[in-house]
Amino acid sequence: MSAPAPPRGLVPVLLFVGTVVAVISSLGAPLIPSIAASTGSPLPDAQWALTVTLLVGAVATPVVGRLGDGPRRRGVVLVVLAVVTLGGVLAALPLGLGWLIAGRGLQGLGLGLTPLAIATAREALQGDRSRATVAALSITVVAGLGLGYPLAGLVAELGGVHAAFWAGAAVSASALVASAVVLPASRVPAARPLDVVGALLLGGGLAGALLALDQAGTWGWTSPLTWGLTAGSVLLLVCWARWELRTPAPLVDLRLARGRVAATAHSAALLVGLSNYLLLVTVPVLVQAPGAGGPGLGGSVLVAGLALLPFSAASVLGGRLARVLADRAGRLVVLPVAALVQACAFVLFALLRGELWQVFLVMAVAGLGVGAAFAAFPALVISTVPPSETGSATSLNQVLRYVGFALGSAVAATVLAAATPPGAAEPGSGGYATIAVVGTAVCLVTAVVAWLLPRSAQDGHRSAPEFLTGRS
Repeated sequence: MSAPAPPRGLVPVLLFVGTVVAVISSLGAPLIPSIAASTGSPLPDAQWALTVTLLVGAVATPVVGRLGDGPRRRGVVLVVLAVVTLGGVLAALPLGLGWLIAGRGLQGLGLGLTPLAIATAREALQGDRSRATVAALSITVVAGLGLGYPLAGLVAELGGVHAAFWAGAAVSASALVASAVVLPASRVPAARPLDVVGALLLGGGLAGALLALDQAGTWGWTSPLTWGLTAGSVLLLVCWARWELRTPAPLVDLRLARGRVAATAHSAALLVGLSNYLLLVTVPVLVQAPGAGGPGLGGSVLVAGLALLPFSAASVLGGRLARVLADRAGRLVVLPVAALVQACAFVLFALLRGELWQVFLVMAVAGLGVGAAFAAFPALVISTVPPSETGSATSLNQVLRYVGFALGSAVAATVLAAATPPGAAEPGSGGYATIAVVGTAVCLVTAVVAWLLPRSAQDGHRSAPEFLTGRS
């Protein structure tokens, strides 16, 4: 019996759902200085409007994926979109920073939507149409950010920061209505159980670690409270890892990270995510900081969004160049080269950040490196696992990326806060220089880790696998 025809309009709706993820991300980095100004909050506190979204996304991605891995997929997508819409409304209402952060936390659940959209495309579509839709969903977030950053800046400049969140709520509400009309029910007969204990341990460990990092400047780096919270977070994460290795239905199957190739790919995902958000957080602050007598460029929130546009455009190009490099030099060469390109962006940032065109150049070079790295991860991950475990292995890699994003956001906020003179509202030049040094160091460590892949696995004289080349 042939498979039933997919509903009309399914592909546009799936791409629209993927766009919601880009919208959630677009309402982050460029708006942080505006959130601080509109709520009268210090910049590190306002930074939680981005960090909490990434933190929730890191935990929500495997949870949402597991809940939607079966007959409940359609219902899970609709519930998540409803929660994201509610989060957008809470963030849009003038209720203060606390409610805005709570709303952004609810929006973070939406970062787990892309895997469900991909699973729906694989099940409901056939052949080339399925592969083309999956490929389009894979780049929707990056391409959407390129448009989302300046659009969010434009809306915030015309109507205020809360108007940008109202626009985001409208987008997610529209996706909810469209999904309710079009999305088909899953044909998968049974669902796997949800690892509630694993989700709680992971969420508690990550939240504690980020809170300790964020508050270290206030409590003091030698404060017993700082070290106590850090130690407790590490203990929770260790317990989480032990639980995931022993439970029969883990939230994230850490067993798939065994072996040097897999472990390197996953650790590099965390490091690239961290270095990526060091710049994505710092550049909007630099662009919007007052230019008179300081290192800032005195730009608007719209200009800050435009400054991130070269990053998104170059990341798409970097993904394409990664395929060429993989074909000619081998897939294991791509990741160290990508990390070195990203390191060059931080070196440029250390030397050239006094003019807007220089910031555009820095972000374009960074985009090339990040895009190439993100294109390399799937091929490395799936090369080490059987086909039946592809979803679990890529989910682990995605979780570590979000963890890296959240860490990068928190580290950038901590460094910039430490570089802000008493009584000043903006960081001094030393803060940006420190970000450049830290970012360069992280990228160089990433390159070294990636180069230490087992040379016996090197396949430089063979074509890159399907995930990296785009061939089927």
